[in-house]
Amino acid sequence: MQPRLRNTDPRSVLRVSLMREPPAGNSAHSNALPRLGELELAVMEVLWAAPGSDAQTVRNRLPAIRRRSLSTIQSTLERLHRKSLLSRHRAGKAYVYRAKLQRGELLGRLLGGVIRQLHNGQLDPILSSFVDFADRIDEGTLERLDELLQQRLRERDVLPGRRAQGENDD
Repeated sequence: MQPRLRNTDPRSVLRVSLMREPPAGNSAHSNALPRLGELELAVMEVLWAAPGSDAQTVRNRLPAIRRRSLSTIQSTLERLHRKSLLSRHRAGKAYVYRAKLQRGELLGRLLGGVIRQLHNGQLDPILSSFVDFADRIDEGTLERLDELLQQRLRERDVLPGRRAQGENDD
C-alpha cells in the first residue's frame, strides 16, 4: 500500500521514507539506513541545530509537542547511537551527543534508498514525480531546483577527469 501525504511539507516525505518497511527478499534494494520514528527525527533535528548536547539539553530544545520524559529522551539517544547515527562521549556523569551525518547527507541517503526501492529501470517517472513535488511546495522551489541543477552541471564541467560538454573521444 502506498503511503499518502497530507501536505507537501518535505519533512513529511522524510518521515514516510524513514518509516517505510524495506522490501522483502533482495537486500540490495533496501534502504541501508535504519528506520527512524518521529521522535528520533526530532532529536536529530535538535542535534543538528545544537551539536554536543546532553539528554537534558536535547529534551529542553524539543518542541513542546515532541517533549517526553528525560528517560525517554535518553533511550531515544541510545537507540540513535546504536543505529550509528550519533557519536557520544562522557562529560561528567552525562553523555554528550553529536550527529554523525549532516542533515543533507542523511536526506541524500534516504532519498537514494527510496529511489532504489522504487526504481524499475526507468528514471523518468521518479524524476518527473520529484519535479512535480518540488513544484507543489511553493513558488520558489522549482526555480531553486533549476539553480541547483545548473550549478551541478557547471561543477561537473570543471572537475578533473570529466569531459567538458561537447568533447568527443575522437
